[in-house]
Amino acid sequence: MRSLNYHKPLRAINFVCHAPQAKAVSLVGDFNQWDPAVHPMKQMPDRSWLLTVELKHGHHRYAFLVDGVLTLDPHAQGVTRNEKGERVCLVPVS
Repeated sequence: MRSLNYHKPLRAINFVCHAPQAKAVSLVGDFNQWDPAVHPMKQMPDRSWLLTVELKHGHHRYAFLVDGVLTLDPHAQGVTRNEKGERVCLVPVS
């Protein structure tokens, strides 16, 4: 029997944060070790913040860091907790 080395492709996921007054917004999650420097978001003309990230299949925990404050995504598929017990969002990728 042959062993197939099959890797599921990455999926591009759009993250949008509505924080028109914010000076800086980053996407933090288990996919970037909760490091705000890895995924800074870009402010769009409508003043919302956008970032597209390629994620592997599975469930990923994330949140927005809005001017240093951990902020939930109101459009998230679910809510869970991180290692610190903070409420964070869940995004399924299939």
